[in-house]
Amino acid sequence: MATPSTVPVDLSAALVLAPVPLADWLVVLPVASMIAFGALLMMVRKSVRLQGTIAIAGLALLVLLDAGLLWRVLVHGPVTMVMGRWLPPFGIAFTADLFGAVMALVSAVVALAAGIFALTDIDASGRRYGFFPFLMLLMAGVTGAFLTGDIFNLYVWFEVLLIASFGLLILGSEPEQIDGALKYAILNLIGTTLFLIAVGYLYAIFGTLNMADIARKAGTLRETAPLTTLTALFIFAFAMKAAAFPVNFWLPASYHTPRIVVSALFGGLLTKIGIYALIRVTVMLLPVEREELSLMIAVSAALTMLIGALGALAQNDIRKLVGYLVIAGIGNMMAGVAIGTPAAVSGAILYALNSVATMTALYLVAGEAARLAGAWSLSGLGGLYRRAPWFSAASFAFFLAAAGLPPLAGMWPKVVLLKASLDIGAWWLAASILVSAFVITLALGRVFLLAYWRPLSGPAAEMPGEGAPPGDWRIVLPLGALTFLVVLFGLLPEPLLDLTQKAATNLADPAAYILSVFPQSAIERGALP
Repeated sequence: MATPSTVPVDLSAALVLAPVPLADWLVVLPVASMIAFGALLMMVRKSVRLQGTIAIAGLALLVLLDAGLLWRVLVHGPVTMVMGRWLPPFGIAFTADLFGAVMALVSAVVALAAGIFALTDIDASGRRYGFFPFLMLLMAGVTGAFLTGDIFNLYVWFEVLLIASFGLLILGSEPEQIDGALKYAILNLIGTTLFLIAVGYLYAIFGTLNMADIARKAGTLRETAPLTTLTALFIFAFAMKAAAFPVNFWLPASYHTPRIVVSALFGGLLTKIGIYALIRVTVMLLPVEREELSLMIAVSAALTMLIGALGALAQNDIRKLVGYLVIAGIGNMMAGVAIGTPAAVSGAILYALNSVATMTALYLVAGEAARLAGAWSLSGLGGLYRRAPWFSAASFAFFLAAAGLPPLAGMWPKVVLLKASLDIGAWWLAASILVSAFVITLALGRVFLLAYWRPLSGPAAEMPGEGAPPGDWRIVLPLGALTFLVVLFGLLPEPLLDLTQKAATNLADPAAYILSVFPQSAIERGALP
């Protein structure tokens, strides 16, 4: 029987009735803008020249929106917007804290750099078959994963970016790309299935998927629910996404197959989503269970960074070499998760930010080196220092950053992680970080000596590079901007160190995050449990 229309209904118990402040729209505008620009690019897919211009404008807008969001979070703390005006946990929440906002901004910056580089790397055929719409969809997924406050929607945004990555991976339909895409798809589908199982298990235990709600309830369920098993499932799923040992073999088998700008996007962004999710779930939501599993995480971290470093040293193909460097970096970030102190988590976040920029840049450097010398293998490269001095100087800066050598940005996260390891007496983990850095230094020193310093003899020495001429702004601008960032944060690390320390502290004590989702006024009037 219908309720009489004269009976008053208190909508304030379930809905947000106050107007949403305009500044709060910054939480969802980055995702919405990428979806809108992707749709626009699909409508003009036949206009090959117009697509690049529209895509760069969209990525530049994304950088501005993410910068505005980070500023708002710095000034006002975590910001939450719930879909459909429902109060949480009934509605799907987007919540931006310092960790998510800074990751979203750095990802947008490197996506813009890669998009500009793509103007030379992606030909007319690649544009007609959807490179730029796929790029917009990829960034919608990446940004959504960083800003969602709902763990099921974290899974959804993983799926969005995976769909886009499949399209980018096979763009060109060459046999090598299809082979790499098959390996990439199978392992990621297994990881996605494990993630979904863990999400279902979590819902069965908590009865909610809102991250802030889970953080509130975890303490009361710890004695009765199998939260350690749940945490182990999440760790394994995210380790597979991040390419950590023992499920790291898919990355070097697939990341070298697509166009180099696609490899740069994958190496810089996709594995960091797995690390982001690992930190978010284990440090903020399930910290006690992370502590119980810390030895397992630490062993995986040490093996990941050592296998990555040794793999890089053994490679002749520079694309595969950079892929192993990505894996080694994942091991360093996992070391911070294993230690779990705010200082260690700060080091892991700082390493992730540095890795996003440095790994993207290294793939772009590999592509430009191959274009200038006409080969991907170290045996076929040479004479790059004489042919392109500015490019060689930028490459050297990225090599120093990837190896963690002073005075560039890669040194500081290693220093923070080393100190955090020694503070808890994990000398073997600190030794693994140092040995890994030493082997990476040897691998990159070998690249510089063979590809840059060694003169190139024979007919290849007189062959000009294909594609864009030397000094093309579409190459100079992205590599120059990334070089500037790596040098700047190496020489002036204090602002970024302060930012990551605050982000780690907020993860360890998520009171502000929870209050953003569940305002105190709502709790006091009994609308929420």
